[in-house]
Amino acid sequence: MAAERTLYAKEDRRAAKRTGEGVDIPFLILVLLLLAVGLTMLYSASSAQSMYDTGYQISTRYLQKQAVCAAIGLAAMAFLSRIGADVWKNTAWWLYGISIVLLLSVLVMGESVNGARRWINIAGLQFQPSEIAKFTLIVLFARLTRGFGKNARQFRYGVLGFGAALLGILVPLALEKHLSAIMLMGMVAVVMMFVAGTSPKWLLAGAGCAVVFVVIYVSFMGYAGDRITAWLHPEADPGDTGYQILQSLYAIGSGGLFGLGFGKSRQKYLYLPFQYNDYIFAIICEELGLVGALLIVALFAALILRGYWIALRAPDRFSTVLAAGLVTLIAVQTVLNLGVVTNLLPSTGIALPFFSYGGTALAVNLGEMGIVLAVSRCRNRPKRQEELP
Repeated sequence: MAAERTLYAKEDRRAAKRTGEGVDIPFLILVLLLLAVGLTMLYSASSAQSMYDTGYQISTRYLQKQAVCAAIGLAAMAFLSRIGADVWKNTAWWLYGISIVLLLSVLVMGESVNGARRWINIAGLQFQPSEIAKFTLIVLFARLTRGFGKNARQFRYGVLGFGAALLGILVPLALEKHLSAIMLMGMVAVVMMFVAGTSPKWLLAGAGCAVVFVVIYVSFMGYAGDRITAWLHPEADPGDTGYQILQSLYAIGSGGLFGLGFGKSRQKYLYLPFQYNDYIFAIICEELGLVGALLIVALFAALILRGYWIALRAPDRFSTVLAAGLVTLIAVQTVLNLGVVTNLLPSTGIALPFFSYGGTALAVNLGEMGIVLAVSRCRNRPKRQEELP
């Protein structure tokens, strides 16, 4: 195996010298466009809340914090775009173990924010271990896909193998009562298992078990049950459980075709809770209208499609699955967030990538895009002839 890795590394260096490949420019432009538009809309959506929180002194409080994390994320993206995929393959199990330790540490030393204990504060730096766990789970699934090979079609590998790895992350999240992260990782895991070759019948059976789990989980968690009620009948309690979704729908409806204009949202003036976070897309619809909202959706669609294009042209199985998993994570987050904001889905607490306020999520998302860019450097190289089990 060591000799094989050395041979691949030499081949990669020789190929790089021959082709002079750089990162995929269209994908990079799409990432930077979404980041720029996201920061701009975050300023508009958060300005009123920032003024209120600072005694009407500063309108850029949230933008400043997000911009710092964006700079960190861009630096991480530039650095990771030069790291070969073999590094992640060789460190997958270590990263997975560290993520589990961080998730468990939240239960002991985590800080409570808005009633949820999901954050850790180290030397003044506050972050969510679940954001890191999403990435490490994708890396491990890509490693397992390469290791299982054709055996992924068997129940022992394609279900039990992947399932055991998934539970290692989901159990700590369940103890944290982090239902949104459980849903997100579960959906990404299903897509990656399908790509790996797991039989669709087992995936359907797993989906059925997931539905049962969610129903039981919601039954025992009162706040989650309130979210379902608010989703189905927001008008039944407009002053409490249905308030947020009704305000979101008011914002979307008042935007019309072309919107009220940038910075002219009315709902952001403390009517819509978390207008700069989970529900920022409602402010986008209000200010930019249907046309502006569709253009942003088109940017996300182009990024996702280009990401899958890069994954399909990766030179080896691990790189393909790794890039596909990272792009799927962005895709699932986007679809779930848009579904919640428009009340097509019950509230999940999942943010909109590149737009919603949240430093850890933004920095991690940009770093993950750097890994996809690293894979894109190999897009024109011949496929490796790998010996699969």
